[in-house]
Amino acid sequence: MKHIISISGGVGSYFTFKRVLEFAPKSDVIAVFCDTLAEDGDLYRFLEDIESKLEIEIVRLCVGKTPFECAWEENFLYNSRVASCSKKLKSRPFKQWLKDNYKPDECILYLGIDWTETHRRGAIERNYSPYQVRFPMCEPPYIDKPDMLTALREDGIEIPYMYRLGFSHNNCGGCCVKGGIGHWKLLLEKDRRAFLQWENKEKEIRLKLGRDVSILKRKGKPFTLRELRRSVEENGVQLSFDELCDVGGCGCFVEDE
Repeated sequence: MKHIISISGGVGSYFTFKRVLEFAPKSDVIAVFCDTLAEDGDLYRFLEDIESKLEIEIVRLCVGKTPFECAWEENFLYNSRVASCSKKLKSRPFKQWLKDNYKPDECILYLGIDWTETHRRGAIERNYSPYQVRFPMCEPPYIDKPDMLTALREDGIEIPYMYRLGFSHNNCGGCCVKGGIGHWKLLLEKDRRAFLQWENKEKEIRLKLGRDVSILKRKGKPFTLRELRRSVEENGVQLSFDELCDVGGCGCFVEDE
């Protein structure tokens, strides 16, 4: 039986990897990373540190497109409500790799969501059926993300840069279209250059479509990244507490197919 871990670049998948190695022979453990080509550079350093620490080479899959390129091809601006980039760049290539290499009775899949994310389990299990999926970080002993980051240091591995900036996950360089107003405000404050790049990408698709669309919404209406930036930097608009807390979240591997 092969034990296959999906490595996202997040700290949860690292500790999932470690827990699987506590009961499975290393020769039967496989880790797989799906590259969106939009990752922060330090994520790749983190992957190499994991490989060195656990002495297992990570399998890397890549469709060869970025989330923006997928959105451009679809003529649809991905947003905090609807985005198929995770399906196209992660879920589907991972499932195809599984189908090409292992039958459902030959392996068990492991994902790194933890006990605070149990609401994500149902869609993941449906998406990968008939493959069996397990979630070691949803089981005792329970540890949360701050504890994982502390334990990561104790393992001699540097905390990924996106976590050090205050982001809740280490995916797509902080430029996650599933992020909310609070998430994109943090990106503006921590990496203005990346924010401006996505502000321009959003503008390009708006011009292509000729429609008032946006990644974010505010009070039920389109709220462009340019409007958010100007609100923060120029107009001094006070965002509400709920808006500042709206960090959204990476939906990779979660949406039903």
